[in-house]
Amino acid sequence: MITLSPIIIEGHPFTAVSVSLPKTTLLTVSNEKGYIMCGALDVGLLNDVLADRKIIAGRAVGVKTIDQLLKAPLESVTYEAEQCGIQVGMTGEEALLKMV
Repeated sequence: MITLSPIIIEGHPFTAVSVSLPKTTLLTVSNEKGYIMCGALDVGLLNDVLADRKIIAGRAVGVKTIDQLLKAPLESVTYEAEQCGIQVGMTGEEALLKMV
């Protein structure tokens, strides 16, 4: 099952997506500038293989819901995210607000 939900953080719109798969759930919250995602995100791939795309993204591990993704500290971020002031250890919500 795929769940798509609009969410508002401090007046800014984002889109939350949850994809239920066998034995796991993929989670992401995004806007037109970037996104945060669960542990399935391969930050190394984005930084190395897809570097020319300049993707702004962060990864939180051990999360099972969108709410947890918003509150969890980011475990890794892309180089492009760092350029926007997004840092490892920031909550997902804090990182998203740097993307507005």
